[in-house]
Amino acid sequence: MKYFALIIMLLSINFNQKTDKLNGRYNYLIEDDNSYIQKDKITFKDSIFAFDNKYLPKGKVSYGNVILLENFINTDLIISIRKDQIKKDTILFYMHDKKHPAMNYLDIVVGKGKLIKIK
Repeated sequence: MKYFALIIMLLSINFNQKTDKLNGRYNYLIEDDNSYIQKDKITFKDSIFAFDNKYLPKGKVSYGNVILLENFINTDLIISIRKDQIKKDTILFYMHDKKHPAMNYLDIVVGKGKLIKIK
């Protein structure tokens, strides 16, 4: 009987845990000379994102300590988002260049912007 109760408790804990993922549509803005310029719209669904512009490739979202958007506009550009930003309607992000000569290219920010949720 106590094993049955233990199994029920573990299953209920597992169902209550929910991983936060980006879902929905967002306006994509890039900062340029201290002002934000809207570039395109992005649709997120679990671990994939796609721009409304059909000529831009789909990308992959990696969830970890920092959320990474890979294949963003081109294969060398990666976007990083702090995990605490994911629940907000306006998400700040930072751009990183994979070809940067630094050992860890995620330490060097080459640009920043915002994702604003479309409701």
